[in-house]
Amino acid sequence: MVSPVGSATVSGGLQRVLLQTLLASEGKAVSGETLMAELWGEAPPEGAANALQAHASRIRKKIRQLEPPRAHSRVVCLPHGYQLRMDGAELDATVFVGYAARAERMRAEAPAEAVGLLRRALGLWRGAVYGGSPGGPLCKAAATRYEEHRLQALELLFDSELLLGRHTAVLAELREAHMNDPLRERFCEQLMIALYRSGRQAEALGVYRQTWRRLNEQLGVDPSPFLRRLEHGILIQDAALDRGPVPAAHVVAGGVPALRPLPTRK
Repeated sequence: MVSPVGSATVSGGLQRVLLQTLLASEGKAVSGETLMAELWGEAPPEGAANALQAHASRIRKKIRQLEPPRAHSRVVCLPHGYQLRMDGAELDATVFVGYAARAERMRAEAPAEAVGLLRRALGLWRGAVYGGSPGGPLCKAAATRYEEHRLQALELLFDSELLLGRHTAVLAELREAHMNDPLRERFCEQLMIALYRSGRQAEALGVYRQTWRRLNEQLGVDPSPFLRRLEHGILIQDAALDRGPVPAAHVVAGGVPALRPLPTRK
């Protein structure tokens, strides 16, 4: 934990999970039963309620050390649980989601501004959510949710960069995103488009073939119809691929130039 007056480390796995759970609740109260389940699972040990109180007290003291002028503690003991009091601007996850939502609204009209917001949002990340150790079910669900927000923000960033004609500049980032999440077809689509617009048609088709093999071998499925249409569009050098963002399957119906239909397979 960091503040303008210094930093403090939350030692011990249980204290860390408790703090993570309170943070994941984004300012809402969490019942004692839920907190004990997060810390100890479905069968809390004898004296778990007292142990929970002790861990909450230690966290409260550490946070108080970081904010000496604050009149009241952020960690509040309620009749049936605990609450970490904060507003949205104080939680980086909430700030991140807000930046991404604003960028999505302005992407079509102001893609450069959207890129700035998205890079600012993604700059808030410091590795895996909760350091890769999310704790119990509530924290794991929050970690999954935040990670999906991050991936969607990356997709939106790449779309905005492609809309600005920066296909070559964004290639390295796209390669990294695709390498880290090779079964996410959206990254594959965007990488194929960026390579194609950079004059690297063969590499774009190679990315498709590699993704097809992975999907087939690991999941037993074929690429989506849109990804197949994209491959066909690259093969025939469809003019619709030369401009604008990647025409994602859910966007094509809304007016973005659609790729020509796939040929009928015999």
